[in-house]
Amino acid sequence: MMFEALLVSKDDESAAILTGVLSGLGVEGVRCGYSDGICQLTEQHFDAVIVDFDDPHSAELVLQKALQAGPQNHVVTVALLSDKSKLRNVFGKGANFVLYKPFSTEQAEAGLRAATVLLKRERRSSFRVPVQVPVQLKVEDDPETEGILLDLSEDGLDLLAAQPVRPAAAIQVKFALPEGTEIEARGEVAWANPNGQAGVHFLNLPEALRTTLQNWVAANAPEPPPPDPEPVTQCKLTDLSVGGCYVETESPFPERAGITLTLRAEGMEVQAEGTVRVMHPAFGMGVEFLTRTNADRSQVTNFIEFLTSRPGTLPELLITPRVLTGESQEPPSSEGEQLDDPLLELLRGHEAMSQEEFLQALRQQRNPEEVAPA
Repeated sequence: MMFEALLVSKDDESAAILTGVLSGLGVEGVRCGYSDGICQLTEQHFDAVIVDFDDPHSAELVLQKALQAGPQNHVVTVALLSDKSKLRNVFGKGANFVLYKPFSTEQAEAGLRAATVLLKRERRSSFRVPVQVPVQLKVEDDPETEGILLDLSEDGLDLLAAQPVRPAAAIQVKFALPEGTEIEARGEVAWANPNGQAGVHFLNLPEALRTTLQNWVAANAPEPPPPDPEPVTQCKLTDLSVGGCYVETESPFPERAGITLTLRAEGMEVQAEGTVRVMHPAFGMGVEFLTRTNADRSQVTNFIEFLTSRPGTLPELLITPRVLTGESQEPPSSEGEQLDDPLLELLRGHEAMSQEEFLQALRQQRNPEEVAPA
């Protein structure tokens, strides 16, 4: 399975490194200039767009064109950046990932590893099997209503509701597959149209239910679904609270991406879904857990108590992306807002801080006696 990436750069050295790295990751790179890049995006869909910010104005136009596909057809975007102080601005213009120039082949591989995993996840998530059956849905505190299921995957579904639903809302769905299997799941509205059509991403699916959906999709799809990407394992958990965590990794996922974390230690395992709140290119990321219920929080609390009771235990961490979307990721419900969680507060307030300031604040949370450098 080959992906296609548009590489927009006048930097021959960077382009040569990236072309080789992309090929090794199973991505075919098409290189061009800024004006040609806009034309290419008008005529063709690319799975990823990599644009050099040596010409910021032209690069912004390319990103703008790449993102016009809309929330139902995400494209992974990568910015090549020489000035690290422009990071927040580049993220604000729509970049998911950033590679700092100049970079080596090894740095490019690490920086694009998570982007490639996300491409595979997006390709699998978009693989849906058409099916039309009645569906009952309950959106947060709204009354239960009805709709029609339009298509289904192991990760989510598209539906047509009797009344429009709100993007980012928590939702519960109930329906029966054509052969009679009852399905009940909770999720999150990823996108929604005024006519009632909406896309839903499942959250915290029990393993048995996920297996049921996987088997149904495989049996009813006209062609085999794409393979699921391997989780990112080159990562280290450095900070953990009930509301979130910070992970050091050379391959962080983009801000607002939905991910699944699996934490393991001495036979104990916890799986938590979360949203990336802060991404430090080539260094790490801060994740807010989607702890919408007391049961969700209890899992993380028990794991923290388990680690606390065993000083020196280093947990194993696996991270798998769920979805690339900014619209569907919101802070937890008001119940979660009442948590006294300094790490969560730091994650949510990171935009006013540089990477150095954030990491210093993180260190001071671990050791309150640490003095900030003059």
